[in-house]
Amino acid sequence: MKQLFVGLISGTSIDGIDAALIDCSNNQPILLAQHQHPIDPVTQQAIAALCLPGNNEIDRMGQMDLQLGALFADAVNALLANTQFSNKDIVAIGSHGQTIRHRPPKLTDTSGFTVQIGDANTIAEKTQITTVADFRRRDMAAGGQGAPFAPAFHKAIAPSNVETSAFLNLGGIANITVVHQNNIVSGFDTGPANGLMDAWILKHKNKPFDNNGEWAKSGKVNKALLVQLKEHRYFAMAAPKSTGREEFHLTWLESIIDSVTEDQPKIHSEDVQATLMRFSCETIMDAVLGINAKLKYQPSVIYCCGGGAQNAFFLNTLQTLCNSSNSNIRISSTDELGIGADWVEACAFAWLAKQRIEKQAISLQTVTGAKHDVIAGCIYSA
Repeated sequence: MKQLFVGLISGTSIDGIDAALIDCSNNQPILLAQHQHPIDPVTQQAIAALCLPGNNEIDRMGQMDLQLGALFADAVNALLANTQFSNKDIVAIGSHGQTIRHRPPKLTDTSGFTVQIGDANTIAEKTQITTVADFRRRDMAAGGQGAPFAPAFHKAIAPSNVETSAFLNLGGIANITVVHQNNIVSGFDTGPANGLMDAWILKHKNKPFDNNGEWAKSGKVNKALLVQLKEHRYFAMAAPKSTGREEFHLTWLESIIDSVTEDQPKIHSEDVQATLMRFSCETIMDAVLGINAKLKYQPSVIYCCGGGAQNAFFLNTLQTLCNSSNSNIRISSTDELGIGADWVEACAFAWLAKQRIEKQAISLQTVTGAKHDVIAGCIYSA
């Protein structure tokens, strides 16, 4: 009998709701169907506005929580409508929700907190499927960063015939997981992936993303800007660590550009995009090589996933940096493992729902810094 679970997530790029249907009957999760549900531009802007402090944000958050809950439910119903399955066939939905604020403990002098919206009550009601949500806060209660959570799933799908492999999620923020002999030895957010590039091209070209990095490819890297971007305090922090839009956003970027252009001519917009691409790639490789230097675990292959895995220029730049560092690391994608690169995170939260329903603890101590394994997620029964 099939054990079917649905996973839902809207990432930091806010480009849509990813919904994935997986079968967990065997040891390896199998992706059966997928669907990306659109988020209209007005709603995208309203969500982005909630990611930073603003007027009347509690009321705005309350309304958006319900609105997104309905959209997440619509995504599930649309996903199932294109399959042979109904809501009665699904054990549970795992919903990450939409992060609007993430304040991990190490970035402030106070206790950390994290906020994801997309009301799980609404999802359970509109789909009539048991829904698991609010995964991150239990990890924080145990002293963890509350992110990233996908590494637990990366471990589950890591190939047994590769001694050391890595998984690189290229969403708005990049996170890395290193799996050595079926154990997670490291995992954390490395910094920006697509988020700043998406924000920059939206402002200057009115495009949601830089398709295949064509605009970035047309520009030249500005070394002074690159140096200043890499001065952000986040990169000097030791793992475990996590970050988000609160630290890396358009206003921050523009303030760095202003400081750099005080003593030099204005930087062309395409050169900023080229620099942002290099910034993401260099900070990712700095993280990978730093893991090897500290823990002596160098992956032989990095499986990329997320929206950035579809950006050929991004992956080629990463491979060039690998080659220039004499690291002998091969850049690939999770397509090689049978799970499309766009759907790994949605699959991860479907799998996490299974773990919660079965009361299986998630082991993320080496990733988030939690004091112990936790059973993560709250259950909203159908």
